[in-house]
This record gives sequence, C-alpha cells and structure tokens, in this order.
Amino acid sequence: MQFRISCTVLLASLAALLSFSDIVVDAAPVKRNAGMVSLPLKRVEARSGVHPQVMYQQHINRGHRRFARMAGFPEPSASELESNLVRRIVSAGEAELAKRYNRGGINPNSKRFDRAGLEKLSSFKDLEEVEGADTLIAALNVTADADEDNVNNAAVNAPPIGDGSGATDPNAPNLTVAKKPSAPNSLGLDIEANDVGYLATVQIGSPPRDFSILMDSGSADLWVGAEDCQSEEGGGCGNHQFLGPESSTSFEVSNTDFQITYGTGAVSGKIVRDNINVAGLKLNAHVFGAASVESREFTGGVSFDGLMGLAQSTLSNQNVLTPVEALAQDGLIRDAITSYKISRLEDGKNDGVITFGGLDTSKFDAKTLVTVNNVNQLGFWEADMPEISVDGKNAGLQGRTAILDTGTTLVIAPRDDAEAVHALVPGSKSDGQGGFTVPCNTKAQIALQFGNRRFTIDPRDLAFAPLSDDPAGDCLSGISSGQVGDANAWLVGDVFLKSAYFSHDVTKNSISLAKLV
Repeated sequence: MQFRISCTVLLASLAALLSFSDIVVDAAPVKRNAGMVSLPLKRVEARSGVHPQVMYQQHINRGHRRFARMAGFPEPSASELESNLVRRIVSAGEAELAKRYNRGGINPNSKRFDRAGLEKLSSFKDLEEVEGADTLIAALNVTADADEDNVNNAAVNAPPIGDGSGATDPNAPNLTVAKKPSAPNSLGLDIEANDVGYLATVQIGSPPRDFSILMDSGSADLWVGAEDCQSEEGGGCGNHQFLGPESSTSFEVSNTDFQITYGTGAVSGKIVRDNINVAGLKLNAHVFGAASVESREFTGGVSFDGLMGLAQSTLSNQNVLTPVEALAQDGLIRDAITSYKISRLEDGKNDGVITFGGLDTSKFDAKTLVTVNNVNQLGFWEADMPEISVDGKNAGLQGRTAILDTGTTLVIAPRDDAEAVHALVPGSKSDGQGGFTVPCNTKAQIALQFGNRRFTIDPRDLAFAPLSDDPAGDCLSGISSGQVGDANAWLVGDVFLKSAYFSHDVTKNSISLAKLV
C-alpha cells in the first residue's frame, strides 16, 4: 500500500519511537471486513450571551489567521485583529445604544461613537479610556481583556470550531443523542447545542478510557491533555479527561517536546505513546502528544479533551503519522481515507458521522459523487473551484480554489469575490468591515462547483446569525471576506460542508464530494 507520506515524516516518526523505552504493550489490531470504521461526532456551540456581531468578528479573525497559515502567507498582526474586533464592538454599540440607551443613558452622538472617533479606536486600551465604555461593553455582553496572544478572543472566550474550543460539558442537558446508524462499523452522532464544533469519542490508555476528541481536517496532530496539564494563565486545564502514568499502565513519555498554534489557541507538551482504540480498531503504542500547557481556548469551559488533525502528516508539528495514516499502514483499513457527514441540529436527523477507510454510501447520493485532485502542496485539502453561482447566475469568478476545512465555521473569500457574490443576493449589504448581512429569510442559492457538479449552500447556513428577533430582519452572512492569503483561494468551512458529504484520501491525494440524502 502506497502513501503520500514524506521521508522526513517517516524518519521523524522512527526517531520518536526510538526515543521511548523498549516496553511493548500488546494491543492486538482488530480487522473489520468492511475495511473502514466510523466514529460519532458531537457538535459544540460557543457560549450563549455573546453579541452576534462580536461572535461574527471572532470567527472572521480566526478564519483570517487560519487561512494565512494554510496559504503560507504572513498572518495578520495581533494589533490588526484586535482593531477589527474593537471596531466591530463600536459599530454594534452604535445601533444597540441608539435603541436601548437613549433615555438617560449614553449619548450615541458623543465623541465616543462618531465616525471620526471610530477611526481612532485601534485597541481595547483606547476603548476602555472612552467615556461610556463600561456600559457599551455590558450592553454587548463582552469584556475588554485583550492580550497579544489571544486578540481574537479578547472580547469573550467564545470558542472556534476545530481550533480548539467548545462550550459545554458533553453530559449537559443540551446534548442530542444520535439515532442508531444503519451502516456497518458506524457510530451515531451526538449533537451538542448548535452547529459549531464536531467531536468523536475514542478510547486511549490501559485500561481504556473515553476521550472526547475534536475532529479537524485543517491540521495534522493528535493531542490530549496531560495529567500535569496547566493553563497558560495559571491553574489547571479544566474539567477534562487527562492522560498519564497514573491513569494508564501503557503510557510512555519521551523527552521530545511539541508545540502547536492554531487559528485560535495553542498547546505544548511532550511526545508520548499509548494504545488508542478507534471504534474497535486498536493502534498499538501510537505516537501523539500530551499537552502539559494549554491556552485559555482549550481550558475555559470546553467540552472536548483533545484534538485530532486529519490533514496530511506532512503538516504535523509532531512529525508523526496521523491516526488514519497509521490505521492504513497497519492494514486495519483499506486506504487512508477520512469521510464526514456533518449534521445540522435543525434537520432533526442526528446522523453526523466520521468514517475512516472509506465512504458511508448511506449518507449521500452516489450519482452525485465527484472526485478531484488535491492541489495543495503543503498537506491541506484544497480543490479547484471553477465556478461560483447565485441562483444559477455565474458570478464571473474563474480560477478559484477552495481549502475545505472542518475546523473553520464560515466561508472566507477574497474581498472582491465576496462582494461579487453578495451583489447577486437580494437584500444583502456590506457592513464595511469585511462582513455582510443577508435577509434572515433569504432563499438565495449560492453554489460552489467542484469537478462537474454544483453544491449549494443551504440558505439557513448562509443566514449565519440573526441580528434581532425579527425573522424577516437581517442576519450576518455565512460568507465573509478575507484579506490574507492567495488572491484566488477561498477557505470553505462548515457553512458549506453541512450541505455536502466530504471525503479526503491521503493515498490518492484526492478529495471527494457528494450531495447528501
């Protein structure tokens, strides 16, 4: 079996293995006749009570940083991202205060809110020094605690998808239990809150214990929290499952350090090895990371215990094979394929699933399946996107590509592209800050083409977040503009992926998409 895994990764993997002791703990592989295995995913939602404009800018900022890393371009600076969030808060505050606080409250026509003053606001320090800031911040349900390492979470610790975040305990009452799947080697998807992050449960250690793991197609490392985990802000790493010698007799730690920085958040620790069970498939002494230091995005009220990156291992900061590559190398699955059916809570199907080793044909219309080459040279999943249309009308954007990423919430498009698309959406407007609004009841059919097939974004996902309780009012658009990266590349996240079956194959370096059933 041939894999697209570099000699560097293979040699680094061997070196990591040699850095451990000679202890071998038996975890006999279990082969399945279907040649693939599926895991349940659990959705995670950001905390409630966050103003939609603030949440929107946080997602835009995360997308910009993530996009820059994927495209190999310089990231936007910390001050730039902080300025974007401050401007968003001020912009939202103008409308909020005009509506709620005119009587005996802050004067929305004061210097604090005029456009000239807005242009001068570039940091939370500036914001805090302006008269009325406390009331504004309270009105928007945010706090101004910005710092250089976490600027896009400065207003509130509202977590991103896939970059390390979440919101609630998986045992919370808002967990929606999945129906029993009909496909072989499949586990149902449990849904937590609304559609923001996607989790699967794997077993790690001896004796095996359940770890809730966030699945991310835009990174390539597996890690869980270590027993000695500390938050970078001090204290422990939250109410999570942790791994180490006290809980697992098969746990081994090396002297090799690792560090990973995501679009939001970072972790660091030691390379370890231990037994991993992926829906009955046992990886004996798999090499991965145990995080001894986690940033606030991973410690503050999140519901997962670690993260599994499923891009190609050429991206691995740990220089080891991803679990799906290791499963294929050991012959436990036919090919290093990962497939996703990301469900939508509103549909009531509760059938989201991640499948290793193949495609779950019960989830998509086989007649609509298209397979295209991966055009990314770094190890992300990127496909040519020859056409973008709105209600069947070509937006005139040729030569575009799309990085398909389960770890991004929005669709991030180059500024001119985002404007061209929204110009074809009736009732849409630019907010002047890289975002757009669309009518909450929009029926616009925005379609992205891959191969010879168009895949339409569900209008419910295009209307990303309402700005009021009026169902006929405006919603923030699920497509925003990005000002970093390749001028022709889009970062396509879950706003699109909830409407398509998505699969990627390391062995063939290809991407497949199909329409859901």
